[in-house]
Amino acid sequence: MGRITDAFHRMKTEGRTGLVTYLTAGFPHPDLTPALVAAMEEGGADLIELGIPFSDPLADGTTIQRANFAALRQGVTPWTCLEVVREVRRRGVQAPLLLMGYYNPVLAYGQEDFCRDAAAAGVDGLIIVDLPPEEGDDLRRAAGAHGLDLICLVAPTSTDDRIARLVELASGFIYCVSVAGVTGARQELPPTLPAFLERVRSRTHLPLAVGFGIASRRQVEQVGAAADAVVVGSALIDVLERAPHGQEVQQVRQFVAELAGRPAEASRATGRSAED
Repeated sequence: MGRITDAFHRMKTEGRTGLVTYLTAGFPHPDLTPALVAAMEEGGADLIELGIPFSDPLADGTTIQRANFAALRQGVTPWTCLEVVREVRRRGVQAPLLLMGYYNPVLAYGQEDFCRDAAAAGVDGLIIVDLPPEEGDDLRRAAGAHGLDLICLVAPTSTDDRIARLVELASGFIYCVSVAGVTGARQELPPTLPAFLERVRSRTHLPLAVGFGIASRRQVEQVGAAADAVVVGSALIDVLERAPHGQEVQQVRQFVAELAGRPAEASRATGRSAED
């Protein structure tokens, strides 16, 4: 099994809700990203998404927009993101790594070249937010040829027919967008979410991960009643923005441990220090 399939199998065997965490590559600065990824794994993240910075992140709210722009100002490119993945793997991170972003940078890089280089660096899957699956055959073929899962997104506004079409094309897991809107931490999740997830669940055997809006352990537990995993991104960027200089790694590790329901002591007792 690939790392993504293996991770979801492990979550199911252990009877718990999986945790997928997101970080914009290069935020708050490129040299810190590998340590932050390692800290998320140590805190309890099962899968980790690295955002490819883009100038027009249309699916993202202001928090991730700021992170994108900060990374772009520091010269972060898709090539930089692959270098980050190589360094993360060199440090011994075993969690599945996904690159999440928009189609233009991948197209400009070259789809075949990008998939080849991503797989060689240690990437396990791609989430291309603005690529309609019906128009993604070329990227899907390139990804499949190099052992990468191409993750599909479904929204509450997706019709039953469209959901059925999307899940036919998907691999790895289904990314269920919790709201008809952009990313961003929210106090409450929509009451219609369970019914939406049931519509998706009835049409696929793939695991379901819910993202957009999740920011607390309470919400993780709520969503876990109907989904296999949750995705947390904006809330992590918020933690990074508030963290005092020099404490970013520690505070990210602690927040991920809280989301995962782990005692703080457990997150500190892992064998490798994220700062190494």
